[in-house]
Amino acid sequence: MAHGLDCLVRAAEPLGDVSVVAPDREQSAASHALTMQHPLRAKLRPDGRMQVDGTPTDCVMLAVQALMPERPDFVFSGINHGHNMGEDVLYSGTVAAAMEGIALGIPSVALSFASRDHGTDIELVDGQIDAITALLRHFVSLRDVPANTVFNVNLPPLAGPEIKGVRLTRLGRRVFSDSLQRMRDPWDKEIYWIGGGTIAWSGGPDCDFRAIDDGYISVTPLHLDLTHFDMLATEERWWRKA
Repeated sequence: MAHGLDCLVRAAEPLGDVSVVAPDREQSAASHALTMQHPLRAKLRPDGRMQVDGTPTDCVMLAVQALMPERPDFVFSGINHGHNMGEDVLYSGTVAAAMEGIALGIPSVALSFASRDHGTDIELVDGQIDAITALLRHFVSLRDVPANTVFNVNLPPLAGPEIKGVRLTRLGRRVFSDSLQRMRDPWDKEIYWIGGGTIAWSGGPDCDFRAIDDGYISVTPLHLDLTHFDMLATEERWWRKA
């Protein structure tokens, strides 16, 4: 089992019974994909946890509708190794799993370890278990969360005692450069590999990436409704009716 997932289980166990349903392999950038081309298989592991040969979204759907004897009170997704800030939330399987929980009417939280250096060891999260437990306990206690809201949490790559606190943030903006690599396969045909490159961030002092840079845990409330409400108010100017 992935180290980040194991850390999340350890952080959540003081709050109640924990059931684990997770993909059987890496699912980075799976977004909100559902597997519809072939049937899904769920396997009970020797440690009592379930693994599914599908996407993170598949796992939440199967857990709630088929695998768990009772509907869960919360869905916790993660801990992803790598940040999920800014536009990352559009691609993230970790965030999508929490979004699926909300779509099913269950309060949900996505958690990620916001290291921008793949050489940074996610085992730093071991020292953050108490802080994560306290944060999850706070989420569990909330009674006035707006409907259809997911909490997107990013943990700074710091030892636990070095974390300064928690900030409520908004999404920043990020631009990838040189993230598409052109290559040749063994038969000399052109292929493309997406990944790598550099990232440039932008946004105000209340953005997620700035909280991470300052040594805080970033908590960004995300909403399922993507409607641009300000534009709805300009309908008469945007579309002149005959």
